[in-house]
Amino acid sequence: MDKVMAKVRVTQVKSTIDRSVRQKATMEALGLKKMNHTVEHEATPQILGMINKVNHLVKVENI
Repeated sequence: MDKVMAKVRVTQVKSTIDRSVRQKATMEALGLKKMNHTVEHEATPQILGMINKVNHLVKVENI
């Protein structure tokens, strides 16, 4: 029952200044706080959906 999920590395490449409150909240939920900040998440449907909503602000790499 040990399912190993794929991981993704998400890096913020654009600022959240002048973005909607919803996009800012999504970035915070992903754990991104400032420019060039990088976090790693498991590639669950929820995380991939959040990444898709702010894909113009982040860079995504598969691990």
